[in-house]
Amino acid sequence: MTTASNLVPVALLDLLLAGALVSWIALAWRDARSASPGRAAASIAIRSATWAAVAYLAFLAEWGLNYRRVPLVDALPFDASRVTSDAARRAAETAVDRLNALHRDAHAAGWPAADAIDQNLADGMHRAIADLRRGASIVPARPKRTALDAYFRRAGVDGMTDPIFLETLVATEVLAFERPFVVAHEWSHLAGFADEGDANFVGWLACMRSSIPAQYSGWLFLYSELAQSIGPRNAAPIAERLADGPRADLRAIRDRFLRHVNPRVAAAGWRAYDAYLRANRVEAGANSYALVVRLALGARLPSGAGVLP
Repeated sequence: MTTASNLVPVALLDLLLAGALVSWIALAWRDARSASPGRAAASIAIRSATWAAVAYLAFLAEWGLNYRRVPLVDALPFDASRVTSDAARRAAETAVDRLNALHRDAHAAGWPAADAIDQNLADGMHRAIADLRRGASIVPARPKRTALDAYFRRAGVDGMTDPIFLETLVATEVLAFERPFVVAHEWSHLAGFADEGDANFVGWLACMRSSIPAQYSGWLFLYSELAQSIGPRNAAPIAERLADGPRADLRAIRDRFLRHVNPRVAAAGWRAYDAYLRANRVEAGANSYALVVRLALGARLPSGAGVLP
């Protein structure tokens, strides 16, 4: 499905949603004009329920059953004793060191075009999946913009995996140095990692196994997660060690959110997504995004190797 959708420059999900909406309105209008109010309402209700059922079955068949997979925290060797505040602080210090070391070369190398498949990142994803011995080999999806972009910006959504046509949809306002990790996260979903924490972890691993720009993008993400996990008081002295370049990039990410995100839209969107995740057996709901820190600190690869330097 991804091979086919990659041939089309626009998001096929947009066309499907628009076509379904127009068809539903046209058929409802026909029913309202040709039948009594009661019979028209019954016809519309039956059609709506039927379409919803077909859509749900298509969702399950194409991608949704991935929610039944065992999460990585249970599938990988995991040492819970390694998940401590001290370990998180040390990891945050490592992230700062890597950001300072990678910044210049990452920006000098440049970033892939917004709609291009980064073959280095694709290779990194294949290596991450092989190292984990989990997930499925993927056809990398061409990053696309979507008609949902206005909602993405206001809700603070960076990307989405289309579960029908298996496309990767990325918000247009995502900054160039954020994009490699965002794409890797969505490709992790294509590989079958439905849990958001798992997708964050696999996306980060893919970045670590890819080019310098992708590594820098991955460390930007993980540093932000680690800083949140240890709290402002513990994070402040570590943040002081950031060089001017990474500090400016992190500030640009923060400013992007402040400029575009509508708190009410974001809160409503995340409540809905939290309910959706819990309905699909993700017990942590939207909080599963933050579980990447637990995996980074406590998980080991099947080979026995750790994941942090």
